[in-house]
Formats: sequence, structure tokens, C-alpha cells
Amino acid sequence: MSSLSSIRIATAADSALILAFIQGLAEYEKLADQVVATEQTLLDSLFGEKPAAEVVIAEYAGEPAGFALFFHNYSTFLAQPGLYLEDLFVLPAFRGKGLGKLLLSYLAKLAVERNCGRFEWSVLDWNQPAIDFYQAQGANVMNDWRITRVTGEKLQALAAKYSELT
Repeated sequence: MSSLSSIRIATAADSALILAFIQGLAEYEKLADQVVATEQTLLDSLFGEKPAAEVVIAEYAGEPAGFALFFHNYSTFLAQPGLYLEDLFVLPAFRGKGLGKLLLSYLAKLAVERNCGRFEWSVLDWNQPAIDFYQAQGANVMNDWRITRVTGEKLQALAAKYSELT
């Protein structure tokens, strides 16, 4: 790894930078129209009274070059916390310099230090370069699992059913 590369913990002052990374990732994933995050919502949710996630910034030669956003989940089977990587993104100009490996290995080290039984994340099925990269780092792509999600009006409707059932 290059001595030019480093990882630092993000601070509230990084909210605009984090938003820029999120927008870059969304553009890469062809999902830019789905980003509703703002500097303020990131500031509130990541650095407020009860942070929902953590962020680390990868730097190359002192320049912000990428980020990883992660949080803890829990495995009932292991009876241990896990580390879930929500997003990992390296700016195109900095790809091929080992920053993705640096971010993943940093988070794996953090998971071990925090006694996590798992370190996991999702990858889009069309993103073969990312799949290949993750597999090269030792990850298993779990083809037999599917992500299930409820959002927006459907989330509101499902929540409303609770009062109907009680």
C-alpha cells in the first residue's frame, strides 16, 4: 500500500464531502434520481445526538478520494454484532491505487476489534467489476439471499397495519 494512502474518521465538517461521494456513487450505479440526502440530513443522521452510521474517508496524497459508510447489525445465530457496509466509493481519478482494498481491510480490522462475527454488504448484480473485486478480497457473494425492502407509502401502510392487528 502506498504511503500516500490513509483512512480517517469523518467529522461533521465532512457532510458536504460525504454528500458528494454519495452523489458520485449514485451516478455510477445509475440511481442519481433517488438521492434525496442533503448536507443537513447527513449532519443530523450521522453526527447528531444518536448517529445512525459511521463514515471513514480514504485520502490519497492528502486529497479526499473515497469513503465507506457502515453501521452495526446483529446476528442471532452468532449472538454477535456484525458490521454492515452500506456504501463504498472511490472517485474514478483515484481508482487502481488500492484505496478500495484499504477501506475494506480497515473495516474488517474494525469489525475484528469490535468483536463482530460478520462483515457484510450488498452488491448490484450487474456490477461485475465490484463483484470480482470483492471476491478477490475473500468475500462470498451469496446468490441464494435476496434483499427485501419496504419504503415510502408501502412502509407507511405496513406500519398502519399494526393498529389493525392489535
